[in-house]
Amino acid sequence: MTNKPSRIVSGMRPTGKLHLGHYFGVLKNWVKLQEEFESFFFIADWHALTTKYNQTDDMKQNVEDVLLDWLASGINPEKSTVYLQSLVPQTAQLHIYLSMITPQNWVERDPTLKDLAKIMKDKQENISNLSYGLFGYPVLMSADIMLFNSNYVPVGIDQVAHVELTRDIARRFNNIYNVNFFNEPEPKLTQIPLLKGLDGNKMGKSFNNDIKISDTDEITEKKFKTAITDRNRIRRDDKGNPDNCEVVYDYWKIFGTKDEQEEICMGCTSASIGCAECKKRLTSKINEYMAPIRQKRAELQKQPSLLKDIIYDGSKKAQIKAQEVLDGVEKAVKMYK
Repeated sequence: MTNKPSRIVSGMRPTGKLHLGHYFGVLKNWVKLQEEFESFFFIADWHALTTKYNQTDDMKQNVEDVLLDWLASGINPEKSTVYLQSLVPQTAQLHIYLSMITPQNWVERDPTLKDLAKIMKDKQENISNLSYGLFGYPVLMSADIMLFNSNYVPVGIDQVAHVELTRDIARRFNNIYNVNFFNEPEPKLTQIPLLKGLDGNKMGKSFNNDIKISDTDEITEKKFKTAITDRNRIRRDDKGNPDNCEVVYDYWKIFGTKDEQEEICMGCTSASIGCAECKKRLTSKINEYMAPIRQKRAELQKQPSLLKDIIYDGSKKAQIKAQEVLDGVEKAVKMYK
């Protein structure tokens, strides 16, 4: 459509404060990509309603918490368009047009919906209880991506199916209306380190096994004391094996230097360093790394008017870009204007 730099778009649902898995798996990559691409990052509050439509008391706070974590991590509204999904009505308008041309079986093949249907079946719940909004969210997600005719979508491997559906819908739109309007966006896979939760499972708020970006040093230290180590190392003088240390040694690979990793490895295998001391050292490294991010977040939290300005200014900017695409869609569909 234009000769501007390639565009990327990505978003997150506002379900609460973000954790270190979000930071290392997503935000660090976004911060890098915003230097290379015309970037659009959105807080997906409509998507949050697909599963929490009756739990909206914390929506405003959750939106602000996500924004605070983004800004503190380095997302720059001067370089990227940061917006709130519900403040860009063109998203819903494009969703309507796309929903008209998307076959139902395309939506039904979405892996997330399949998993949800299996869970409901296992619980002996009626699949028909899925809301219309939840059933149609894959098309809404495609609208998010196509709203700016994006070239790339930074995602993890588990999200590639959503991008493939978007490519199919874009291709179908172009074929039906005999135009070459929409790009077929490509997934831009992120090299996400497997940052596990403190119990060795996937890190998540609902599992109560995460360290949040906004946690204090004291809370981080308290939480990390519960992190699992080599289960075969029972006593202090038992020799350990870092390869069996599902959580702690993997964290050292992220927060420690190569020399520090080697020192910890030797200390573990020779039993000269105990697990408690190892975790204490690592907690200090985590807190040292996160200190400037947490300090910036605390400063921004004192400026609620600034947060509101960023949301509204970014959403207005997004509306302008989105309207350009929507105008092209309505022209292709030959809507009355």
